[in-house]
Amino acid sequence: MILMRVPLPLLQREKRICLGVDPFWSRLAMVATQDIALNNFFRRRIVIGKENLPFGGSVVLAPTHRARWDALMLTMAAGRRISNRDCRYMVTRSEMRGLQGWFLNRLGCFPIDQGRPSLTSLRFAVDLLIAKQQLVVFPEGKINRFGEPIKLKKGLIRLAQLASNKGLDIKIVPVGLAYSEVIPKLCGSAAICFSKPLLVSRENNYSTNDFNIALSQSMYDAEQSALVAVGRI
Repeated sequence: MILMRVPLPLLQREKRICLGVDPFWSRLAMVATQDIALNNFFRRRIVIGKENLPFGGSVVLAPTHRARWDALMLTMAAGRRISNRDCRYMVTRSEMRGLQGWFLNRLGCFPIDQGRPSLTSLRFAVDLLIAKQQLVVFPEGKINRFGEPIKLKKGLIRLAQLASNKGLDIKIVPVGLAYSEVIPKLCGSAAICFSKPLLVSRENNYSTNDFNIALSQSMYDAEQSALVAVGRI
């Protein structure tokens, strides 16, 4: 598989915030997570709405967050093997600590302070979108296992507006994830559903409230489709 070429200026900026996508560790992680972990843990892995996943342009995947398996499911359904683009995850600072952080640092993830996101992190995220890479942001900010109403942070619309001010058209794809059990179990089923993208641009700019309402509804609808697929509704 050919790695996506990253512009030199972006690589230089990237060094200030994370280590980027290491070719060796990313390939090893793909085998360990996709070929071994997912294949052996879940009996079925269902992908719905493949036609809604953009294969070009500036894309943000905005998934519900229901389990630690979510990132692996996203990479399976939208990662390099499918889209020829890595999933560049925006994660919390706490997730970048210890052994887990060592690996995440080499798989293209980068940290952000959810309470007070720094301009450095936001600008780097915009740089990734300018380079037509695929960004993943969990808008809920934490795992919500038990079906509480979807409540979104304000960071995603702020990021999209910063990017649209650069003249970019940002496609934000609502994503729903579901498992056959609330806490995924061995030999269970997992489903991921992509909804139609929301477009944020200079001509189509949302207010924070309108955007969060539209995104949360689309995420909810996508999750309902995923829940039907795994037999929970």
